[in-house]
Amino acid sequence: MTSAELLAQYGPRESMDYDVVVVGAGPAGLSTAIRLKQLAAAKGTELSVVVLEKGSEPGAHILSGAVMDPKGITELFPNWKEMGAPLKQPVTDDEILFLSESGETVTPHWLIPECFHNEGNYVVALGAVTKWLGEQAEALGVEIFPGFTAAEIVYGEKGEVRGVATGNLGVGKDGQPHEGFQLGMELLGKYTIFAEGARGHLGKQLIAKYQLDARRDAQTFAIGIKELWEIPAEQAKPGMVVHTAGWPLTDNSFGGGFLYHLEGNKVTLGYVLGLNYENPWMSPFEEMQRWKTHPSIRKHIEGGKRIGYGARAINNGGLQSLPKQVFPGGALVGCDAGYLNASRIKGSHAAIKTGMLAAEAAFEAVTAGRSHDELSAYPAAFEQSWLHTELQRTKNFKLWYKYGKLVGNLMTGIEQWLLPKLGVNAPPWTLHNHKADHTSLRPAAECAKIEYPKPDGKLTFDRLSSVFISNTNHEENQPAHLTLKNPDVPVSVNLATYAGPESRYCPAGVYEFVKNEDNSDRLQINAQNCVHCKTCDIKDPTQNIVWVTPEGGGGPNYAGM
Repeated sequence: MTSAELLAQYGPRESMDYDVVVVGAGPAGLSTAIRLKQLAAAKGTELSVVVLEKGSEPGAHILSGAVMDPKGITELFPNWKEMGAPLKQPVTDDEILFLSESGETVTPHWLIPECFHNEGNYVVALGAVTKWLGEQAEALGVEIFPGFTAAEIVYGEKGEVRGVATGNLGVGKDGQPHEGFQLGMELLGKYTIFAEGARGHLGKQLIAKYQLDARRDAQTFAIGIKELWEIPAEQAKPGMVVHTAGWPLTDNSFGGGFLYHLEGNKVTLGYVLGLNYENPWMSPFEEMQRWKTHPSIRKHIEGGKRIGYGARAINNGGLQSLPKQVFPGGALVGCDAGYLNASRIKGSHAAIKTGMLAAEAAFEAVTAGRSHDELSAYPAAFEQSWLHTELQRTKNFKLWYKYGKLVGNLMTGIEQWLLPKLGVNAPPWTLHNHKADHTSLRPAAECAKIEYPKPDGKLTFDRLSSVFISNTNHEENQPAHLTLKNPDVPVSVNLATYAGPESRYCPAGVYEFVKNEDNSDRLQINAQNCVHCKTCDIKDPTQNIVWVTPEGGGGPNYAGM
């Protein structure tokens, strides 16, 4: 049964009313809720705020490098140090390495571009920061509902957003309700703020419905694949930050590695690959495993133990790809809109800032007796903010690489190193991109097949053992949340033309092509493995795969990530 059929048979849904509904308990969503409550307290008024979170708790689905710029959290909580925020390890050193297959070229410190300088920043586990933000929100009176997915947008008669509905519980794989079935609930607000992260399930629908991306550049993404290691004490260099470019990529694909030393003899490392890559034989997961074997990376983790794994798509389209942030009844904040600064590989400070700006606009509207209109004060405030200035400086960062790595590196140096030295705050020129990532794959027959080495189980690993340590789990008897518009397309188009790229771009082994009894091919979807990275929803060349919300609480449970 479809959701509409279930609603018709078992409805109507119960509803709860709030002043503001927030979808997503990440840094953006929680900062929105916190700022709303701070403003209400300062004015001596009451404001009801609820936050929905599909993970088992705030932070469970959060994945980021992460080196955190404290600028945003300092505006939200000026005394965050005294409050015990888990920003404990300052950055102590920066390295930028250009890797060949066996060697490295170290960038002298005086040549490191401004965007890669990390003085004053912190190496953090962003999941822990998010959990702490959740605790502060609850202390201020915010209601947080973990384990509840925002599965559907609730619209009013004039097409305005009135809130969201949570997903139904107790629906079997066959789509039929079973014992324990529970219809979702509507959470209605005067304004609804969407903070789902990159390629948000509902954010994607809102952008399409209200044409928020009209006259904007195409949004582009990358996949970030991350591991957490515990290493011998003598190898630990707390606060050390390493970024790499070059090997293992040998074509013009956009990507690079990161390695950060946390406190407590831990290292977080990962690989970011632009999802506009052309060769369908490429596997982001295997590129990351191969990257770890380079002597410059191996020396940091050899002899250690891998204790965490995860993957997540990130925005890297820049300011030109930012959609209109507001629509009747709500707004997009954080990576749901695409505020991440790709040149700095940082988005948490932007998420916090945009959440605060949206909250200030919503508070002003609610206290003025408004509802369900456009919060135009939010994008206006963004355009006057330090975040807009920052994103202006780096607006062309990824776009230069479409002309090749030589041009990309040269122009990044000019824009991010030379222009600031000359007192120029932002490049006077603007590049544009109108090509979506899913259109970039070339037919497999036109590309060189990539042979990846087998994992050794010590330094390099396979997908399934990686998913295991991500603590990923989904209720088995539920409809697959990875849906196909046309079940024939994976074999007739993707396999026939592109050699089945979904079996390689997925970092969790969700998609595999298997043989039927008659030796014909079919796509098997192992939805249980899904780490909610959204790569399939972005990279599928036919846009036939649509990621929808599973039952609440499902997915990864990242610890220390």
